[in-house]
Amino acid sequence: MKQEITLQPGQIVKILKGRDAGQYAVIVSIEDSRFVWIADGDKRKFDGAKKKNVLHLEPQAHISSEVVNSLQESGRVTNSKLRFVVSRFVSDKSKADQKGD
Repeated sequence: MKQEITLQPGQIVKILKGRDAGQYAVIVSIEDSRFVWIADGDKRKFDGAKKKNVLHLEPQAHISSEVVNSLQESGRVTNSKLRFVVSRFVSDKSKADQKGD
């Protein structure tokens, strides 16, 4: 009963386990089928990304094109861009929740 989860760099995830549970972050790289590296640009900077088990993450439908383009061009993404992407996703999600969607 294994569930195959497809994750990709630039995708927003909700952290389910650990100290950061309940917060959102962005996948900055994929190590293998079991682990990914996440950062939020605030507590977890790009240079100090956190290695997380994919079972401890809830993938969201949103994939940030800004992060994907930055990673493809330079192999890096700025912490300010990560903060912007996460904050915009959270604000859009809260607006959708208020509407009742």
